[in-house]
Amino acid sequence: MAERKQITTKEYLAEVKGGLENELNLNAKALPENFNQSRFVLNCISLIKSNLSNYNNITPESVYLALAKGAYLGLDFFNGECYAIPYSGEVNFQTDYKGEIKLAKTYSRNPIKDIYAKNVREGDFFEEIIESGKQSVNFRPVPFSDKKIIGTFAVVLFKDGSMMYDTMSVKEIEEVRNNFSKAKNSKAWAATPGEMYKKTVLRRLCKLIDLDFNSQQRLAYEDAGDFDKEKADEPVADDTVNVFDAEFKEVEPENKDAAIIEEMGLEEA
Repeated sequence: MAERKQITTKEYLAEVKGGLENELNLNAKALPENFNQSRFVLNCISLIKSNLSNYNNITPESVYLALAKGAYLGLDFFNGECYAIPYSGEVNFQTDYKGEIKLAKTYSRNPIKDIYAKNVREGDFFEEIIESGKQSVNFRPVPFSDKKIIGTFAVVLFKDGSMMYDTMSVKEIEEVRNNFSKAKNSKAWAATPGEMYKKTVLRRLCKLIDLDFNSQQRLAYEDAGDFDKEKADEPVADDTVNVFDAEFKEVEPENKDAAIIEEMGLEEA
């Protein structure tokens, strides 16, 4: 077994920062208009520094390549529009429900008036109708209901008056999660399943929307889904993963940093 490389916290963060800046400079044409690169990099480094314990045995390259995908799409980790999720020794980029909505509104060739997803609970009224070729969805939820979620639907309304929608039962969503999710036991699935239900259906709907991406953005978006197209040929992992998400946390005090550094196999500078 190869000996684990020892690296200081300062060196680790410097490698991530330098790699991220280099990646963004090399692909500057792929970045959104008015993208604030210096602020994006600073925010990313601050977030990593406050979540060091999530990066044990993960290379700086894996971290900065995942972060760069958020930059190409113009998504904000701090605002919960996307995640960089560590598992299986690498960091994987995924969009959030809010990020999916932002991308659809920003990049749809057919201008969008509104786009959303809703969970349907027991006791709610929901119907989908196609009459004379025209489709419509009617939904009347029970106010403040905490009853069991039975399904989810997503709707996009275009400014030209047209619309599209998609629906999935909880059983369908859970089958996708268990059989094809990159991280079925992630913090996002465990803590906010309702949001993940909405994201799953919304993302399937967004595949029908013509999004005007450049090549780098297209690659980042395709990699940002929870769906793993090779999952069916691989064993399903049961490891719980930690989500490096949008919430900014204060940097841990020095005594806690020491424990984190020791856990990561890092040396204090």
